[in-house]
Amino acid sequence: MKAVFISFYQAFHDELIEVFDNLEIRGYTYWDAVKGRGTFNGEPHYGTHTWPTMNGAILTFIEDDKLQPLMDKIKQLDNSAPQQGIRAFVMPAEAIYCPGVES
Repeated sequence: MKAVFISFYQAFHDELIEVFDNLEIRGYTYWDAVKGRGTFNGEPHYGTHTWPTMNGAILTFIEDDKLQPLMDKIKQLDNSAPQQGIRAFVMPAEAIYCPGVES
């Protein structure tokens, strides 16, 4: 099982949830007002007068076999609007307590 943290331009929210639905990724936690800027380029998302847009963030825990399809879809979203940005960070999920899920 993997933990995937995704930071993204808020406009990607509906498309990202559609990806989750298509890949049958049900569980996630979503933050809707996240500020930040990209490591190398792209526009800052600060929620200010100068930089009014905002990011969102999702944390999900998925089975290993769903990881590459998710990463492929995230790359497609990023390529559709590279100045806006979406990034995914993958970490091992060593233990989990969730009724009905084996770790």
